[in-house]
Amino acid sequence: MDTTTPTPGGARSRNRRGQGERLREDIIAAALRLLDELADDQALSLRAVAREIGIAATSVYIHFADRDALVFAAMERCNSDLINAIDQAEAASDDPVAKLRARVLLQGQWAYQHAGLYKVLHESTLNQRMPMPFKTVLGERTTAAIQRCMDAGLAPTGDDSATVALDLRAAVHGAVSMRLNQPDHRLPPLEEQVDRFLTKLVGVTPASR
Repeated sequence: MDTTTPTPGGARSRNRRGQGERLREDIIAAALRLLDELADDQALSLRAVAREIGIAATSVYIHFADRDALVFAAMERCNSDLINAIDQAEAASDDPVAKLRARVLLQGQWAYQHAGLYKVLHESTLNQRMPMPFKTVLGERTTAAIQRCMDAGLAPTGDDSATVALDLRAAVHGAVSMRLNQPDHRLPPLEEQVDRFLTKLVGVTPASR
């Protein structure tokens, strides 16, 4: 297997046995950087990824059969990193409503800060070409966060928590999409919108209000 590691000058030498997984991680990291800049999976090339880390294009093909396979792996890693960041933000409070707010707000802020990755993850044609089952985790955890608010008596229980979570996620995605795709459109701060979404859609009152 032709796997390589970087040298101080930017070129790469052959990896020692067992370092193939390290190269795979380097390829995914490079793809994420480029996708965040390009905001379009169709504009990514495996040769560009290879150049980014100073390896031969054939080394990329050893790990990924084609561009879609690499973009899928990159989006899976991106989604996993986002989930970990959201979970950490949520863990900073013991209050169910504060936890839910931290979760939703960080998701919206991340999307705005990583516009390219957000567009590839949610708006690219890759979503039509292949399923991304890992994306369901965020929805499931948002549902669980809303259910905790309901169980604590802090949110109405008239609607199913999964339905409420879907409405909330749709509202946040819409707010983010408008900011990214209509940059000249005047919008209120995202924090204010998130608080209104939580009040109107979930029925909770964030402490910030």
